[in-house]
Amino acid sequence: MQDRAVANPTRFAVADLSLALETRNPAGAPALLFAHGFGQTRSAWNGAAAALAQAGCRCVTFDSRGHGESDRQAGGDYRMEQFADDLRRLAEAQPQPPILVGASMGGLLGLMLAGELRPAPLRALVLVDVTPRWETAGVERILAFMQAHPDGFADYAEAAEQIAGYLPQRRERKSEEQLRPLLREGADGRLRWHWDPALLTGVVRDSERYQPQLQAAAAKVELPLLLLSGARSDVVSRATVDEFLQLVPHAQHVELAHATHMLAGDANDAFTREVVRFVRSLDPSVARQRAGAVQPP
Repeated sequence: MQDRAVANPTRFAVADLSLALETRNPAGAPALLFAHGFGQTRSAWNGAAAALAQAGCRCVTFDSRGHGESDRQAGGDYRMEQFADDLRRLAEAQPQPPILVGASMGGLLGLMLAGELRPAPLRALVLVDVTPRWETAGVERILAFMQAHPDGFADYAEAAEQIAGYLPQRRERKSEEQLRPLLREGADGRLRWHWDPALLTGVVRDSERYQPQLQAAAAKVELPLLLLSGARSDVVSRATVDEFLQLVPHAQHVELAHATHMLAGDANDAFTREVVRFVRSLDPSVARQRAGAVQPP
């Protein structure tokens, strides 16, 4: 029998391009759709998706347009509405409405779908260290790192060193195997990030103007919702969490003590346990997941 945690890669056509995605576990299991953050790929979910598949869930991860192995936007004009429509199409293509697990940008897109569409194409929502209003300083730190190496890296060792400096809370440096999905080799032989540089203009330039829309959408969410935040995050704060819980009073909130904004990577075992607990509250058939069963990506 095939291991349920083994990913099956494929492509998914959206309005004007195609997305790379992976599915773990067959149709019929409780469905989870994972949406990564800005500048990430589906590999950010490898540990969590594998563990949740072993617990009995159908897990779908994908690269957003302009990221990873998905197609890049012709002309480089990226807008949040395009990402939201891609996510809607993916959700509607699942055998049953999925529980969306969205980190950062992926969570904001989930709020748009859950708050603005009726019926919502989702069953429930897990927000991973994101609220409709965020701390600007934390986002600026992330963008500064994304913009810091326009000429790329000479090799994987140099890239691993830079990432280690950016994520000092991680004990181990990323291996070449872990870095391959995150980097592309250019014609000059240098390694550059997997995402389209044009993302840093349109989406980033317009991001804060979406905050009123996102707050309005949050206030209309009726689905079961879990907010997971990192106690060491500089993107989500106690103030933004409290504001969000006033907008969505039925939401559950769990703070993970040792996690930063990169919550699933920092505390994958704790993250997975909380997601399994939430999913089991909706579907008791999901097995209890043992801590340490799958290592973080």
